[in-house]
Amino acid sequence: MPNNRIASLIDHTILKPDAVRTDIERICREALAYNFASVCVNPCWVPVVARALAGSAIPVCSVIAFPFGATSTAAKVAESEIAVGEGARELDMVINIGALRSGEAALVRDDIGAVVSATHARGASVKVILETALLTDEEIVEACRLAQQMNADFVKTSTGFASGGATVAVVELMRHTVGPDMGVKASGGIRTLEDFHRMVAAGANRIGASAGVQIVDASRA
Repeated sequence: MPNNRIASLIDHTILKPDAVRTDIERICREALAYNFASVCVNPCWVPVVARALAGSAIPVCSVIAFPFGATSTAAKVAESEIAVGEGARELDMVINIGALRSGEAALVRDDIGAVVSATHARGASVKVILETALLTDEEIVEACRLAQQMNADFVKTSTGFASGGATVAVVELMRHTVGPDMGVKASGGIRTLEDFHRMVAAGANRIGASAGVQIVDASRA
């Protein structure tokens, strides 16, 4: 795969709670140099990233109800509207994991739908984070189908803050469930070029990684 194609699939990510402004500014410079798919940051940094990327084609990505998903739907919608208003064009929202595991599918569906509706109305896209390490295969399938029903743009494996991240088996399951027309984002523990290729081969068409520079540099080497 060409180097520019590799970079174009990577959301260049920094979601550490102790990240400082210089860290955020650095990943923006890296994104511009490597032409990554987006820069993904916590909501407080959206205005900083939007200014740094102004004039480029690289969108700002932010996270909603991160990392637990355990906030009200109203709070998720408000957070989404603020992030888009400040310059985000892609939002990665965490589902209500506890509700899904409790069998409350309608609550999860409506939670996703409210964020998707508010975000799409403002011209931005939504990736739905499932946190697959905490779910059974059956729950992963159900969450994928709920996200698809609500017209989300992607389903995403992980926040990177749970007990595990993306695996080949889970990405294959997600791709099989949603079919060819919905995005699948693999994230969590993807640190090497080999990891990248394994996830793409499994069906991911977006990769979330803080090691994007190292991955692209390895492909050049």
